[in-house]
Amino acid sequence: METLLSYGFEQLEWQVVLLSFLVAFLFSTGIAVVYERTFQGLSYSRGLVQSMILGSIVSCLLMIAIGDNIARGIGIVGSLAIIRFRTNLRDPRDLIFIFASLGVGVSCGVQSYTAAAIGSCIFCLVVYVLYISPFGTRRKHDGLLRFQIPAGHGPAGQVVDILKRTTRSFILVTMRDVAQGKAFDYSYQVKLAHLNDNQILISELENVKGIRGLSYTNQEATVEV
Repeated sequence: METLLSYGFEQLEWQVVLLSFLVAFLFSTGIAVVYERTFQGLSYSRGLVQSMILGSIVSCLLMIAIGDNIARGIGIVGSLAIIRFRTNLRDPRDLIFIFASLGVGVSCGVQSYTAAAIGSCIFCLVVYVLYISPFGTRRKHDGLLRFQIPAGHGPAGQVVDILKRTTRSFILVTMRDVAQGKAFDYSYQVKLAHLNDNQILISELENVKGIRGLSYTNQEATVEV
């Protein structure tokens, strides 16, 4: 009976199987925690964080079940082909974290715990370094300035002079009539030298005669709606 039950299957101790699942859970949880701590934006998903851990467990299970048997591997691939994954990930970074968790699960499934440990540690370290560094950021201290001023060259010229003094660069985005030629609405894209320069910019623009609806919107490159 024992020979019949073990026919075609590797002699894998249950302690090794349990250890593989525990290690996969440990390292995938670490990756999920790093994702949570370094996430930037507004479209945070709790389900995605949990999917990293669950995906690592499932990939570990599949690798243990397949082992060195090619026939079982083909069968599992064929069964997974029936499933259609229609989840859309808005950020490619989320997909990378999912792959990292799956990679840890695969490593644990083949009992390559050293690769899982070193790989997950290096991955989390690189993620943290990229998080604290400005690498990949093209815009810095950008903002959208909007206001309304009376028609005429006086107020418009005064605004341009202030922008030249207080900003690194600026460009007119929109200009439209809001009072049948008596007032115009302006939108400027501005780049500031320092983050706190927006307060100086607003305070000087408030001295322009007739200015109304003055607003400044900070546009950080890491904010995602």
